[in-house]
Amino acid sequence: MPLILYGCETLSFTLREERRLREFDNRVLKRMFGPKRDEVTGEWRKLHNEEINDLYFSRNIVRVIKSRKMRWLGHLASMGERRDEYKVLVGKPEGNGQLGRSRHIWEDNIKMDFQEVGCLGMDWINVSQDRGRWRALVNAVMNPRVP
Repeated sequence: MPLILYGCETLSFTLREERRLREFDNRVLKRMFGPKRDEVTGEWRKLHNEEINDLYFSRNIVRVIKSRKMRWLGHLASMGERRDEYKVLVGKPEGNGQLGRSRHIWEDNIKMDFQEVGCLGMDWINVSQDRGRWRALVNAVMNPRVP
């Protein structure tokens, strides 16, 4: 887990990469727990994802990454307007981009995370100034009941 989470705050994942992260996490857990002997037939079989979740209650890797991104976003937003990091966060790049479909940038992924929690139209810079509200929002991202 620490190897995957190193530097994850600044990464921008696509849905395909998120799915592949979940698959990798399940594959590692299946290897750690090994096969299981079926009680009826006595044959060995691989564990299903639901059985692994029952045996080992771990946080969803994608949700952990999203909550870390939001914590980092709150840290950057509270820095102040004169800091270079803040200017990079809220600034818009100049010049022409590449032709074709535009890629998601880090801020787009953060907006999608807000949409999952149900806070799409809010001004996240103002909310990040209030630590209590921001911490509650980051914890809401970690809530497994959020779809």
